[in-house]
Amino acid sequence: MTVGHRPAIRTPDQRIRVFVSSTLHELADERRAARGAIERMRLAPVMFELGARPHPPRELYRSYLEQSDVFVGIYWESYGWVAPDERKSGLEDEYDLAPATMPKLIYIKASDHRDERLKALIARIQADDHAAYLPFQTPEELQDRITDDLATLLAERFDESRTQGDDHGEAGEAAEPAAGSVPVPYTTTIGREADLAALRRLLAERHRVVSLIGPGGIGKSRLAIETALAAEDLFPDGVYFVPLENVFEPRLLITTIAYFLGIRDTGEAAIEERIGHALARRRVLVVLDNFEQIIEAAPVLIRLYDLAPLATFLVTSRIVLRIRGEQVYDVTGLTTPEETAQATVERVEQSTACALFVDRASAAKPGFELTDENASAVADICRRLEGLPLAIELAAAKVRLLPPQTIAERLEQSLPLLTAAVRDLPERHRTMRATIDWSVSLLPDEQRDMLEDLGVFARRFTLEAAEALGVGRTWEGQGVDVLAALVDSSLVKVTEIEGRSVYSLLTIVREYALDRLEARGGLDRMRAAHAEYYGLLVARIAPGLRGARQADAVIELGLELPNLRAAIRHMVNAGRLEDAADFAWRLLIYWWIGGFFGEVRVWMMELLEKQATITQHTRAVAWFFALWSEMWQNPTEQVVAGIGECIRLFAESGDADASAMALAARATARVQLANPDVEKAEAELTEAVGLLRELGNAWAEAITLVSLGRLAWVRGDPARALERFGEAKDVAHSSGDLFTSTIAGNLRARLNFARGEVDAAEQEFILSLGQSVRLHYDEGVAYGLEGVCGIAASRGETWRASALSAAAEAIRHRIGIFDVGAFTVHTQRIAELRESDPVEFAAGERAGAGLSVAEAVAIALPGLDDPTLRAALRRW
Repeated sequence: MTVGHRPAIRTPDQRIRVFVSSTLHELADERRAARGAIERMRLAPVMFELGARPHPPRELYRSYLEQSDVFVGIYWESYGWVAPDERKSGLEDEYDLAPATMPKLIYIKASDHRDERLKALIARIQADDHAAYLPFQTPEELQDRITDDLATLLAERFDESRTQGDDHGEAGEAAEPAAGSVPVPYTTTIGREADLAALRRLLAERHRVVSLIGPGGIGKSRLAIETALAAEDLFPDGVYFVPLENVFEPRLLITTIAYFLGIRDTGEAAIEERIGHALARRRVLVVLDNFEQIIEAAPVLIRLYDLAPLATFLVTSRIVLRIRGEQVYDVTGLTTPEETAQATVERVEQSTACALFVDRASAAKPGFELTDENASAVADICRRLEGLPLAIELAAAKVRLLPPQTIAERLEQSLPLLTAAVRDLPERHRTMRATIDWSVSLLPDEQRDMLEDLGVFARRFTLEAAEALGVGRTWEGQGVDVLAALVDSSLVKVTEIEGRSVYSLLTIVREYALDRLEARGGLDRMRAAHAEYYGLLVARIAPGLRGARQADAVIELGLELPNLRAAIRHMVNAGRLEDAADFAWRLLIYWWIGGFFGEVRVWMMELLEKQATITQHTRAVAWFFALWSEMWQNPTEQVVAGIGECIRLFAESGDADASAMALAARATARVQLANPDVEKAEAELTEAVGLLRELGNAWAEAITLVSLGRLAWVRGDPARALERFGEAKDVAHSSGDLFTSTIAGNLRARLNFARGEVDAAEQEFILSLGQSVRLHYDEGVAYGLEGVCGIAASRGETWRASALSAAAEAIRHRIGIFDVGAFTVHTQRIAELRESDPVEFAAGERAGAGLSVAEAVAIALPGLDDPTLRAALRRW
């Protein structure tokens, strides 16, 4: 009846079990020390003595692992024996079979003679977000470390259990994922086994589009998430999740898909072309959630068929897409007890709707259970709510205040009246809307008002943002308490991202809140307050993009991205065109690093299409963003002239800084022409560098120096190119600009490598790779991995070089950005290795193709011990 993780099986005395993995003979003393440490903590050691021996009984130690709570790995020199027809030892197999979320404590004994495959395993472990690792010298030191670490781990878990509280999310609630990854539901999915089996069959049949169709609150998003997680084995090249609830312009569908696939839109190539490069020859599943509000964009999926012939799209929508290749799957409510049968506990338990109610009610009120006294009321509640999962969860949350019998009585009185008030909606939509109405009607005024006001937020928001909107509202000064009450009512959900609490409304609840806010005449006022808050937030954070706070600013803006989009959309729609242009221009560096130029171009084109009277500066900003992609994709003299007009408009409006940046852009445009004017481009770039240096714009000065370096390289002057890249690196470093420092560093390292200065190149590649990781800059990571790969190849490290080459190639395919042949320096060395040692090369290539970014970086940077870098890797 449920879909979820099996509960841990405890020892008879309910002690926590600690699984110990190591080779046997070389670490016999250390295994005894580990046992002593675990027993000293009154925990149960699981010392599986066959795991590292020939022909390990895999299913047996898998069972031991599944029933354990903590994984302890102890490694020294030996990788362990690899049995015939096996590709890895029992030692690595144990690590791989340990559940991903199981805490892992890893201890590595010092050695200068470690097996190469064990080195690779340790590198993988260093990138594991759930693994903590420490070196040790003696069994006595190991025993002390295990004792201390287990004590710390138990204390942390105890604190978490006290602070997390109840978790009773709605049908779509899930942990906040990294962009593009499928969110993992917090709560158990109930009653969807048949749906999951049917959808898996449809996906296995390779339908191009499978649409989950049903009303709001029916559980489409949750079912899509569970289907994606259950079907990962069908899509060896990846599963991606693309939320569309805050996308309202059909033109933004492609750029939104690109963002969640990890494809940066720098404007240098058509975004559809990049998606084609990224997905070509890849068997992937792309989940498009909440498609109904941009239904006009459905034909775009037809174009994606050709771009990504092996991709499958799983769509959730309230409306059928009606496009070629669509396979419709109707999502229905959960089963409810028959009205004619007596509602005994046994009969009610057979209903999946009632099982959901009991599960969520017991989460809301520990100790709640189905009894002969309340079975009839629970059955009645679920029938009245027509098996709608979200409606049932909202009702179940009320057991904190009301017994099921009272909830049933109130629903009997309220639902007919409430559904009658929304006759223009389909029947199940009416039931869901009426349930929300009923749930909200039980709230005090300040909670009801806050819920409506929160509807203006996109996807998620912080407490600080909510409180900023509370000025002059009934809940002003009560933000914390009122928000906590809405969380308790299951109308708002809370999670933690980057160490801070963030809140969100379910999509259907947000729609309800906006409708209520608009009916009260408060929508425009609250959207203006929302835009004002995020305008101030951008004014505060954006200056950090130019200097030492760049990485932090990118992270913070990334967390607020949905609301940044909502704010600029409101500014354009409300005619606040000057504010919209200023907002966009302040974030120029963020759009560049994140690859969002396509989206900004849409907003700026809408601004220009309004034909309103605007300032010269606003017109210059809008034209600049509109011409940026044209400069790369369709370079013409008209584009050069258009950017020239931006230079004039910026200058006449008094923005010398923006005018100098536009001058550098025009020089770049000249180089892109069919007959490039290189001399004039170099002169303009040199002039722009001087102006920007005078104005103190270190970021733009550095990136323009990079352009001069590239130009010198292409013109066959490597010495001049090295000089320019060095200048760019120095300027960027002096201001703390990681982005430009990374670009300049990679290019300088490549030139040094090509000139045979391997050691200097290696240090530069390693530094630039670390900087790219901190910025979450995929292309920079690919450059860095290729650089280290070239270094490894020059030293004859076949496996490492081929693994890093494959990992870098996988990143480039994913983001759809490929290297310029003129700047590539590692490919010849790789080709030589492939020919001289084909077996080892193929082994490394196979391993590299399956590495995550974090695992690849760990192999490129062995002995990774920078805590800042390790923290950054966890975001991948």
